[in-house]
Amino acid sequence: QVKLVESGGGSVQAGESLTLSCTASGATYIDYCWGWFRQVPGKEREAVAGITGGDKVNYDDSVKGRFTISRDNAKNMAYLQMNNLRTEDTATYYCAHVSCLDWVSPVRMGQGTQVTVAS
Repeated sequence: QVKLVESGGGSVQAGESLTLSCTASGATYIDYCWGWFRQVPGKEREAVAGITGGDKVNYDDSVKGRFTISRDNAKNMAYLQMNNLRTEDTATYYCAHVSCLDWVSPVRMGQGTQVTVAS
């Protein structure tokens, strides 16, 4: 059974940066496609970034130019570098294995890590 665990969340000031990491354990012999999602209580979960075949990356418009998704297949890890954070980026962030044909469709997700951005 594959399990995903996020780390790197925390509290920062607007304009600062954070890097989230996600480690996969279990049946990790497959090069998965990865995604990052976020959710605020009372709101729909939203897809933030995804990386699919050929390392093609996709971003929600709200984070383009500020967030960077990457992966390390050898380490079974994915990352989300978040720069110039805004208060509206405050959310619980989840990493996911996603469909390689549709990066906004999660196959499995981690438990989440909180990111809080203060003004």
